[in-house]
Amino acid sequence: MGAEREARACAAFYGSRGLAPTVLSCLRCLRHFAGSTAKRCKEKHLEEALQLTRALSEGLQALGEAEARPLLRCVLAFQMEATSSCSSFQKLEQMVTQLAVGKEALLAQEVDTLLSGLALQGEVLSPEDLQSVSMFLEESSLGRQHWQQNLPLLLQRLASTLHWVLQGQPTPGSTWGYLVIKACLQVFQVLPKDVAPLAWSTSGKSETLQSLLGLLLEVAWGKALNKDTRLLAGTALSMLVNTAPQPQHGASAVLTLFQLPNRAGTGELKFGELVVEVPPVLEPDGLEKLVLTRGVLTCCKMDILSCQLEGLPNKACLLLDVVFPAVCALTREQKDCHYYCFQACALWLQRLREGLAALWHLTGTHVLAQDSELLQELTQLLWNNAETPVEGVSEFIHSSFRLLLEIYHLECQHFQDQERPLYQQMLQRVVSMPWQIKARYVPLCAIVPYMGSQQVLDAYPDLPQHLLSCLSTNHLCPAAAEAYKVLVRQQCSEWRDGQRGTAEALAEQWALRWLPLLSQGLCSPLPILQSNSANHLLTWTLRQLPDTQALLATQFGGQDTMSLRAWVSVLKAQKSVAGALPLGEEALERLSRCLGTREEGIRLAALGLLCCSPNTNQPLSGTEVRLLREFLPLNLNCDSSSFRQLLQAAVRKALVRLRDSSLAQLRGKAPRRSGPAEGAEQLAQAVGFVEWLLQLSIASLSPGSNYQRKKTALLLLAAVLETCTDTWSPDRKKGQPPRTMATLLSYARQRGCWDFFSQPNLLALLSCLQDSTNEIRDLASELLVRYFPTTFPEPIAQALFQLAQDTLGSPRVQEAEAGSVLMKTILQKSDSGTMKSLSLEAEAALTLPSRGLCFAQHLLHVLQAQYKVARQDLLRAAATAPMHGAIAALRRCLLQVPEVAVSMQAAELVQSWQELLTCLVTTVRDITSLLLGALQSQQGPGADEQAAAPSFAEMGNAIGSLIMLGKGQGQEEEESDSVLLSEEHSLILTCCWVSVKEIGLLLGGLAELLLSPALPAEVGPLLPLPTLQMATRVFQEILLRCRHWGAVEGCSMGFTKFCAALLNHPDPELQAIPRAVLEQGLEALGGPRSSSITRRAAGFPMLFLCIVSGEAPAQARPLLTHCIQTLLSLAAMALPQDWDQTLDLPQVCALHVLQTLVRGAGLGGAVLCHATPMMALALRGLGSPCWAMRNAAIQLFSALTSRLLGQPWSHRDGCPSEGLSLHAFLSQHPKLGAVLLGELKVATAPTSGGPRLHPALHAVLTLLAQLQPGADIAGSSSAPFLEPLLGLAESPIYAVRAMAAKALVPVVAPPQRCRLLLQLARQLPAAPGQIRSHNAVHGHLLQIQALLGCATGTGGLSAEALHPVALQLEARGWLLTPAQRCPLVRAAFLQVLTLLPTSFSPGFAQYIHDTISSELGSLLQGAKSGCAEPQVGSAILHQTMAHFVCSEAAWLADSERIAAVCSLLQQPNPDIQLAILNWVIAGEGGSCKEVENALGLTLLESLQSVLQERRDEEFLRLYLEALLHLYRDPSSWSQEASSKLQGSSRSCLEMLLHMVEAECPGPDLLFQALCAASLLLAHQCRDEDAVLVERWCAALEECSRSAGSELLRLAAARSLQLAGPSLLQPSLRAARPSLVPVALRLINMAIHLLQDEERDVRHEASGFASLLQQSPRELLQNGCIFVQDNVGLQSLLELLLGEFGEHPETFNSLLQHIPVLDVRSVVEELEANKAASLYKEDEPNVFAEPAVLAQQLLPVLVQLLEKAPTGSPVHASALQWLEATGPSVLRDLQYCKHCWSQGPAARWGMKALGCAKLHTALAVLLVRAWLVAQMLRVLGEGATTTPGLGCGSQELEQELELVQGLLVQHGLAPVPKQDNAPGELAPLLGSDSSRHAAV
Repeated sequence: MGAEREARACAAFYGSRGLAPTVLSCLRCLRHFAGSTAKRCKEKHLEEALQLTRALSEGLQALGEAEARPLLRCVLAFQMEATSSCSSFQKLEQMVTQLAVGKEALLAQEVDTLLSGLALQGEVLSPEDLQSVSMFLEESSLGRQHWQQNLPLLLQRLASTLHWVLQGQPTPGSTWGYLVIKACLQVFQVLPKDVAPLAWSTSGKSETLQSLLGLLLEVAWGKALNKDTRLLAGTALSMLVNTAPQPQHGASAVLTLFQLPNRAGTGELKFGELVVEVPPVLEPDGLEKLVLTRGVLTCCKMDILSCQLEGLPNKACLLLDVVFPAVCALTREQKDCHYYCFQACALWLQRLREGLAALWHLTGTHVLAQDSELLQELTQLLWNNAETPVEGVSEFIHSSFRLLLEIYHLECQHFQDQERPLYQQMLQRVVSMPWQIKARYVPLCAIVPYMGSQQVLDAYPDLPQHLLSCLSTNHLCPAAAEAYKVLVRQQCSEWRDGQRGTAEALAEQWALRWLPLLSQGLCSPLPILQSNSANHLLTWTLRQLPDTQALLATQFGGQDTMSLRAWVSVLKAQKSVAGALPLGEEALERLSRCLGTREEGIRLAALGLLCCSPNTNQPLSGTEVRLLREFLPLNLNCDSSSFRQLLQAAVRKALVRLRDSSLAQLRGKAPRRSGPAEGAEQLAQAVGFVEWLLQLSIASLSPGSNYQRKKTALLLLAAVLETCTDTWSPDRKKGQPPRTMATLLSYARQRGCWDFFSQPNLLALLSCLQDSTNEIRDLASELLVRYFPTTFPEPIAQALFQLAQDTLGSPRVQEAEAGSVLMKTILQKSDSGTMKSLSLEAEAALTLPSRGLCFAQHLLHVLQAQYKVARQDLLRAAATAPMHGAIAALRRCLLQVPEVAVSMQAAELVQSWQELLTCLVTTVRDITSLLLGALQSQQGPGADEQAAAPSFAEMGNAIGSLIMLGKGQGQEEEESDSVLLSEEHSLILTCCWVSVKEIGLLLGGLAELLLSPALPAEVGPLLPLPTLQMATRVFQEILLRCRHWGAVEGCSMGFTKFCAALLNHPDPELQAIPRAVLEQGLEALGGPRSSSITRRAAGFPMLFLCIVSGEAPAQARPLLTHCIQTLLSLAAMALPQDWDQTLDLPQVCALHVLQTLVRGAGLGGAVLCHATPMMALALRGLGSPCWAMRNAAIQLFSALTSRLLGQPWSHRDGCPSEGLSLHAFLSQHPKLGAVLLGELKVATAPTSGGPRLHPALHAVLTLLAQLQPGADIAGSSSAPFLEPLLGLAESPIYAVRAMAAKALVPVVAPPQRCRLLLQLARQLPAAPGQIRSHNAVHGHLLQIQALLGCATGTGGLSAEALHPVALQLEARGWLLTPAQRCPLVRAAFLQVLTLLPTSFSPGFAQYIHDTISSELGSLLQGAKSGCAEPQVGSAILHQTMAHFVCSEAAWLADSERIAAVCSLLQQPNPDIQLAILNWVIAGEGGSCKEVENALGLTLLESLQSVLQERRDEEFLRLYLEALLHLYRDPSSWSQEASSKLQGSSRSCLEMLLHMVEAECPGPDLLFQALCAASLLLAHQCRDEDAVLVERWCAALEECSRSAGSELLRLAAARSLQLAGPSLLQPSLRAARPSLVPVALRLINMAIHLLQDEERDVRHEASGFASLLQQSPRELLQNGCIFVQDNVGLQSLLELLLGEFGEHPETFNSLLQHIPVLDVRSVVEELEANKAASLYKEDEPNVFAEPAVLAQQLLPVLVQLLEKAPTGSPVHASALQWLEATGPSVLRDLQYCKHCWSQGPAARWGMKALGCAKLHTALAVLLVRAWLVAQMLRVLGEGATTTPGLGCGSQELEQELELVQGLLVQHGLAPVPKQDNAPGELAPLLGSDSSRHAAV
C-alpha cells in the first residue's frame, strides 16, 4: 500500500499550506479511486481528480521543487498501482504531466527513482513489476526514456525472470510467463534502435539478449504449457526480427526459424549475431509451427516478408514461398487450434493485400494467376474449411473470401485483364451447393459487388426462395439477411447510377424483386420466419428505401391474422425509423384488434409498437397509455415464458420513455411544442401510470393467483423498480438510473405516489418467498435484496426466521427449499442488531464478529441436531427433520451471499471459518455415510466397504427394515407386497437422495469459492488438504453408491466444480487429488466386481466426466487424453471365453464411460480429437457376441454422431436442415471417413457361401444419411462412397436397402443427380424376363425415390431436366402391372412415378391411371366374389395406389377422377378406405376445394350406415376425424351438404350422442363423436330438436368438468365453438326466448372453460366467444379474428349484460362462479399447525383463479342489479341469495375482524401470508361482502329486513373498509385504490378511438 502511505505523507505536508483544500480533495478522489472495485466508480473518481489537477497546476508552478515533490510522488505511487488498467494509467499520466509543467526534470528524476526500485527488489520480477514495466514502456515517455538508459539491466531482469518461471512453472493458469514475454515484446517494439545493435552487430552483441532469445524459443517449442503464452512468444520473436537493419537479414533469420522444427534439439541457431542451441520439442503437438507463422504474420515488416530470399531460386520471398506453405499445412492438421490456424490464413491474405505492389515488383507477374498452383491451393483451402463448426473460424473464412476477391480484382485491374473467370467459377460452386449449407452465403456476398446483382440473380434464380428458407432456420438467418442486404444495396447503387430514378421508382424496382419474398416471410404461419423477416429485413429495408412503406401497407391491408401481424410489423419498423407515427380512427381500431387477438406474436408486436420509440425521452401519448392500461391486466396470466419475457422488455421500454421524458420536463428540456399545461399533464400521466402498474403488480402477487400471473407480476415489478427507483449498482454497466432520478422521485412522492417500499409491498414479496416454485421464490428474493431497504423491520425478521426454521424441517422438497431461500434473504436483510434478536443457537449467538459466520454456525448446529435424530430413527427424521433443507440453506448462505465471501477473506476470521468449514465437511461426510449405508442395510464404518451401488431390491429391503424399526418391532406392514411405494418409503428415499444431491452441490460450490486464485495468499487455506481429501471421499462415495439420477446429476455438478478448482490451483498437492481419483477409477474399471456399476448405476461414469471436465480448456487436457486412451485400450480387449451375463465386463464399462465423456457438455469439441478410434471401437462393438457390448456400442455410436454432426437446428418438411455436407465432414475428419468407407467396402465385398450379416452397416448408413449433399468438386473425398452405396441396393435386408437409399443423397452432388437418376432408371428391367433380383430392383427404386425426393424440393431439378429419366421409366411401365409379382416393387415404382407428375407424356399418365383403376377394380370384384388372394405387401400397394388416385384427382381437379375417389371411399375395402381417410386428415387435398367438397358430401352420405355398422372403432374415429377436417371452415358447409343428411340427420345425432352418453369408447373416439355431433347440430338444428340440444348440453357439461381428462375438456370446448354460435345467435335480441336457457348454459360453460389449465382448451373456448361477436354474414365475408382468452371472457360478460341482463337465470348463473369458502376452517387449520405430509393433494385446475374471477364478476353482478327494474325477477333472485348468504358473510367478517384486530399469532401469522387457500377465501369473502352491500343499496328497505343481517348498506360498507384495512396491514388483501381494480372490465375495445392519435 505504498500509494496510501504517500497519500498520508502528502496530506500531512500540504495540511497547513494554501493549496491544502484542493490537494486534499484530489487525494480524497485518488483514495476513492484506489478503493473502488467497479470500473465506472474508478473512472468517475479519476475524472474528478484530473479536473482538480488542472486547477492545481498553476499553483504548483509557483512553488519550488521541494514543495511540488510530495504531490508528484503521491500521484506516481497511485500510477504504479494502476498498471493493470490502461485507461486509468493514461489518466494518471495526464495528471502527472499536468502537475509537472515547468518541473519536467523533477518528474524525470522521480520516475527514475520509482522504476529503479523495481530492479532492486531481486533478480526475479513479480507479475506486478512486469505490469509496471510494460505499462511505463507503452504509455509513459519518461518510462521509455528510463528503460532506454537502463536497457541491459532490464534485459537481464527479464531473462532471469523468464528462466525462473520456466524452471518453476508456478501454476497452470498463471499469467507470470505471459507477462514476461509481453514485456520482452514491448521492449523490442518500443526500443528497436536500441535493441538492434545487441542482436545484429558483432561489436554490440549481447549475451543477455542471446539468453533471452533461447528462452523465447523454449517457450515457443512447448516449455510453457499455456497456449496464449506460446503464441505471444512467436509475436515477440517476430518483433525482434523487425529490429534488423536490413530486410534481407531479417528474412534470413525468419527462414532459419521456419527450418527449426525439422531439426529440433540438434545443432545451433544463428539469429543475426546471436547464436543459441536449438531447443528440443517437449511435446510435438505442431503448435510450434503455428507460433512462428502467426507471429510473423501478425507484426513482421512488409519489406522483410516481400524481399527476395538469398540462395533460393525463382525470386522466392517469405510471404509466398515460406509462410503460405506453412499456413496450408496448419489448416490441414487436425489439432485443437483451428481458430488460430484460420486466423493465420486471414492474416496471410491481409499481408498479401498490403504487399501486392512489392510482390508485383519482385515477381513481375500475377500473384494469383488463373491457373497458378497458389490460387488453386488457396481457394481449395477456403472451400474445404468453409463449413468448419469451430466457433470464430467462420468469421476468418468470411474475411478471407472477401480479401481473396479483392486481391484478384486489384490484380485484374493492375494487369488490365478483361476476363475474370474466378468470379463465375465461385458463383457456380455456390449455386451447386444445397441451400442448407451456411458457408455458401459467405462467398456469395463477396461476389456480388464484383459481378453485379443482376448477373448473380440471373445465374441463381432460386436465391429469393432459398433466403426465405434460411430465415426459418435460426443459424442460417444472419447469413441470409446479409445476402439480402448486399444484393439490395448493390441493386440500389446500380439503379441510382444507371437510371437516376426517383425514390418512388427505386421502391417500385425493389418491389418487383423482393416484395413477394418479404410478404411471404411476414405472413408466414411460422413464428420464427415472421420475426426474422421483420427483425432482419423489414427495418433495414425501410431505412434504406423509406418509400417502400406505402407499398408494404397496401400489401398487408387484409383482415386475416397474418396480414394483421405483418401490418403491425411494418408500423413498428416505420416507427423505429421515423419516430412518432400518426394513426387515424381506422388504424387505431385495427391496432386494438391486434392487441386483443389470440396469437401471441400479434399481441406482442402491437405492444412493441406502443412501447418502442427511437428516442427514450419521447413521452407516451394518451392513446398509448390508455391502450396499455387496457392490455396489461388482460395478459398477466399468459402461460408462455417467452411471452412474459418479451412483455417485460416492452413495458421496460415504455417505463424508460416515461421516466426520461418526465425528467426532461422537470429539467425544462422538453420539446418546444409542448406548453406548461401540457407538460404538467404529461408528468401527471407518467406518475399515474407507474403507480397504477405498481399496484397492479403487487395485487397480482397474491398466493391465490396462479404461477403465470405471479411470474408476470414479478417481472413487471422488477421493470418498475429497475427503471423508477434510485438504486444505483456500481457493478452494472446498463440499466442504471439517471443521476437526476431523485428529482422525479421527490415529485411523485409529494403527490402520494411511488411508495415502492411500503409495508404492503414488502409483505406481498415476502408471501412469494413461500411459493412452491423456485422461479417465484428466487425472483422475489432478488427484488427484496437489490431494491428494498437494507434491513427488515425487527418483528418481521423474527416472524420470518421462525417460519424459515419450521419450513427447513418440512419433508416436502419445495417447502424446505423455500426455507433455505428465506434463510438466505434474512441473512442479507439483517444487521447485527437484528441478528441478536433472532433465536439463534446459544453457541452461535456468542460469535458476532460476522453475521455470515454467526448464521452459518446456527445452521450447522441445526444440521447436526437433525443428523443426531437421523442416527436414532431415520424414519422419524425423514418425516420431521430431514437434513436437505438445512444443507440447502447452508449452501445458499455460504455461496450466494457476497458479504459472506468477503467475511471469509478477513484475516481475523480465518481461523473461525476454517474450524466451521472443517466441521461442516465432517458432518456431511457422516451424513452421506449414514444415508447411503442405510440404503444398503449397513450402518457405520462398514458402509464404506461396498464400492458398487445396491440393487433396487436391496434398497427396498433396507428401507423396509428402517420403517419397521421406526414404527416399532412388533408392527408388521399390512401390504408388504404392494406395487406402490408407501409414504414411509417415499419419505426415506426423498430424504436420502435430496440430501445427497445438496451435499454434492455444497461441497463443489465451497471448493469453487474458496480455492479461487483471486483470493489473497495471506488469507491462508480455508479448506486444508485433509478437509479436501475428506470431501473427495464424499464425492466418490456418492458417485459409486448412488442410483438416483437426480442425486447423481446434482453431485456431478458439484464434483466438476470441485475438480476444476483443484486442477487450477497452484498447489501441486491439490492438483494431484483429481488425478489420483481418476487413476483409482480406471483401476476399478478394469478389475473384477460383484455387480453392475455402469449400466444401471449412473454415478460411476460421471466420476470420470467430472474430473476431465475440470481441466482448463486452454490447456492440453492431459487427463482427458490419458483417460480416453486407457478406456480405448480396455474396451478393445478380447472378451473372456466364459463371461457372466449378470456382471459387468470391463469392456462394457469402458464403452459406457466413453459414451458419457462424448455426451458431456463441458468437454465441447475436445473429445473430437479422439472421434476416429472411438467410432472404430463402436462399430466393432456392434458385432460383438455379447448383448451388453452391442448395447453399449450403439449408445456410444449415437453419442458420437450427435457430437460430430451437432443437434438438428430445425426441421422443415421432415428434412433436417443442419448445414454440414459430406465433403466438409470428410475434410474435417479424414481418418474417420476411411473407417466408414472400410465398413461399406467390407459389407459389399463378395463372399462365399451366400450373404452375411454386417452389424455395423446400418449404423454407418444412418450416419451418412444425416449429412447434406455438397458441391460438385473434381476428386471429392465423397466420391469413393458412391459405388458401395449403389451396391447395397441388392441387399437382402429391407432396412439396409432403405437406409442405403437415404445415405446416397449426401454422396451425390446436386449437378450429378440427373445423371445418376438416368443411370439407375436404365438399370431397371425393361421386361419381366430381365429381372436378376427383386431386391436389386426394389433397392434401385428406393434410391431413385430418395434422389427425386431431394431433387424436386426447393431449388431442385426442373421437369425438363427430368424428362430423360421419365422416358426411361415410361419404357419400364410394366413394373406397375400385375406382371411384376412383388407388391413392394410395384408400390416403390408408383411412389417414384408420384414424384414426376409433370414429366410424363399424356399417354403414359393415362396408362398409369388405367392400370391403377384396373387393379383396384379387380380388387373390389375379388372382394365381392370372395376369391381375393392375400399377398405379402399387397396392403401397402393398395394404400399407395389410393394415395396416388387422390393426389391425381386433386392435381387435375377432374370431375371423373374425383368421382372415382368418392366411389373408392364407399367401397368396403378397409385398406383403401383407411388410406383415403388418412390422406384427407393429412390435409393433402387442401389445394383442391372440389375434391374436399366431394369427399365431404360422400362422408355425410355414408355417415348413417357407418354409425350403424360400427365395424371398427379405429375406422370410425378416422371417419369422423376426416369429416370434421373437411368441414373445419363454416363456409365449406353448403345446401348440398344439408340435403345429403336429409332424413338421417336426427338419427345420426342420436347415435353420436348415445355413443357419448351411454357407451365407453376411448377418449379419442369420444372426442371425434362429440365434435361430429356438434357439427351436425350446428347445421341441422330445428325447433323440434330441443331434446337433442338438451342432451348435447348435458354431454358438454359432463365433459368440461375440471377433473375430467384434457381430451374430453378439449372436445367440449371445440364442440362449443362448432355449434354454440349457431345455437346462441337466434336467442339474441329475444328472437327465440325458448333458447335463452340454452344460451346461458353455453355461456356459463364457456366461462368455466376459459379458466381451464390447458391452453388449447382455453383457445377453443375463446373461439366460441370470438364467433359470438360477429354476425354470420360478417363471418363469411371477412373471416373471424379469434380473440385472446381474457378478452373472450370480457366479451361474454358484456354479452350477458347487454342481451340477457333481464333474465333471472343470468344472475344465478354468474353466482355459481363465486365459490363459497369457509374462512374459519382455513384459519383453524393454520392454527393447528399439523405436521406436513410428503405429498400434497393436487388441485384439479392449477390455472383457475377463483378470487380473480370473483373480482371480475362483481361489477357485472352490480350492473345487473342496477339495470333491473324494481320488483323484477332479477331482484327476486338477488333477494333470495341475500337471505341465504348475507348472514354467513357478516359472521365471517366479524370473525376476521376478531382474528386480525389483535394481530395474528406469531406461530402462524407469517405462514398465513403465503397460504393460498386463506388468500382466496378472504378475497372471495370481500367480493361477496361488497356484493351484499350493493344489494342492500339497490334493493333498499326490503333487503334490510332480511333475518340475520341487521345493518344497512352504509354500515356494512364501513365494516368492510375496516376489515379490509386490517387485512391490508397483514398483507392478506390488496391496497384499495381509486382506479379500476385489476381484472375489472376495461372499456370496450375501440371505444375511445374516434380521434386521431400518435403511436
